[in-house]
Amino acid sequence: MKIGSWMRLGSTAVLLVGAGGAVCVAQMPGQGITVSKENRTIAITATDSVTTMADVATVHVGFVVYAVDHDSAYASGSKVSNAVVGALKAAGVPSDAIESENQNLAEVQQYQMNQLSAEEKAKRKWMLAQNWNVRTNAADAARVLDLAVKAGANQSGAIDWSLKDENKPQAEAAGKALQRARVVADEMARGLNVKLGVLIFASNETQAAPIRPVMQRMDKAMPMAAAVPPLAINARQIEKTATVYAVFAIE
Repeated sequence: MKIGSWMRLGSTAVLLVGAGGAVCVAQMPGQGITVSKENRTIAITATDSVTTMADVATVHVGFVVYAVDHDSAYASGSKVSNAVVGALKAAGVPSDAIESENQNLAEVQQYQMNQLSAEEKAKRKWMLAQNWNVRTNAADAARVLDLAVKAGANQSGAIDWSLKDENKPQAEAAGKALQRARVVADEMARGLNVKLGVLIFASNETQAAPIRPVMQRMDKAMPMAAAVPPLAINARQIEKTATVYAVFAIE
């Protein structure tokens, strides 16, 4: 039996043409699949995953400074801002790996100072905050964070872990899922006393993007001695999951 197939990208349906010109429509999971004597099939949904160590780190660094007035807050913030970026560049971090996330110069609202003493309130009438995303190799994440914190980045700590090549592990996961689908389909075919035929159709659902972690915040600058070693930070393992919907012919 010669079977042809046609698939339109972005559609949930696949048109299958069987022997004698008979036509049936195979739909995605949840919508059912139409079968006939001319087009006998087994449909399987299978999930598998691949775990690999992250090789890219996006380190979130930033700072907040307070001052008695607008100009003083800007001056203090400018000093810390240039110190942080200068320390990173001096250590060999490329300029295009340092991305500005946000910066804000504003008057501190009264409710934000409810727990402060009168003396502290007088010193915290204005504030300037700035944040960056620094992309680096996973092995250098601790060093980048250490450099930024010691240069004055007192609002730092969150790290996003990722892969230079996101496609390879995703493809491996899809391949494992498809192999699992074929094994299950073969077992079903033997239980029905038929022979499993060729793969007619397969689709792959990728996993959702991970939720970005919330940035750590430290309101007060902590003086750091140059001799203090970097934090002990290890890269995370990243799991790529694929769900495959496969339709096999049976003979």
